[in-house]
Amino acid sequence: MKFLTLLIVGITACLIGCADPNSKSGKLKVVSTTGMIGDIVQNIGGTDIESISLMGPGVDPHLYKASEGDVKTLYQADIIFYNGLHLEAKMGEIFEKMAGRAVVVPVSRGIPESDLRSPPEFKGFHDPHVWFDVTLWKKASIEVEKALIEKDPQNKANYATRAVEYRKKLDALDGQVRTLIDTVPKDRRVLITAHDAFGYFGRAYGFEVIGLQGISTQAEAGAKDVQALANLVVQRKIPAIFVESSIPVRTIQAVQNAAKAKGWNVKIGGELFSDAMGSKGTVQGTYVGMVQHNVVTIVNALSK
Repeated sequence: MKFLTLLIVGITACLIGCADPNSKSGKLKVVSTTGMIGDIVQNIGGTDIESISLMGPGVDPHLYKASEGDVKTLYQADIIFYNGLHLEAKMGEIFEKMAGRAVVVPVSRGIPESDLRSPPEFKGFHDPHVWFDVTLWKKASIEVEKALIEKDPQNKANYATRAVEYRKKLDALDGQVRTLIDTVPKDRRVLITAHDAFGYFGRAYGFEVIGLQGISTQAEAGAKDVQALANLVVQRKIPAIFVESSIPVRTIQAVQNAAKAKGWNVKIGGELFSDAMGSKGTVQGTYVGMVQHNVVTIVNALSK
């Protein structure tokens, strides 16, 4: 607490003393924690804002700690969007500090609590991976739209128009996901991944989801967890299991090796994007493209 306070004080002094008054664009400076949130912000904010996302490809938000540069970026923001629901678990204190000078918005606050998953193993917290139910992510986009309009009412029409177009894309995406999943036999709709990030996906689209690690990646899986999951894979003859871009592949490879030792050759079905999107400039570097990639990967692996 004391270190963070001193860091913010120091950065404040530097910004006051070193700021270039001619560098201001007049646009809102908007900072998002994850790429998924940044995608909403950029689609709705468009050219009326300056948008920055802190966490890039392959970054695990459960474990992410803000750097001094991040604190400076956050301090300069007009609006800060974060997921909430304990996803950015190590940044809570920073959000509290920034709330005194910027608009700080957890995008999940617009999702009714009745729509949230509350796995008992997550110690009383809700599952934060709401973006894997596209209909819930639409509700998150409403929070972004509201905050942008409230802070910058002169561009209300622009934000509202873009928000409508973005939600149309999400409706189309939801339909695409359902159409693709219908091609997978119901008895093969078992999704095994490195950690339990796909619970909302499973609930929305009819999959049984099993993660080697729990909701958060802060607690590592042990040898017993690997053996237990390998036993399940063998008993149910699961054809494929999946790695995640933000989690070391060795966790799922350990399950694959354990299953092979028990006589079942389960395949690695591919890499899924869970807590982070793909690289900027790629299809997977957008929310829609990330979801499409995941669903095609899952369908192809489990349909064989």
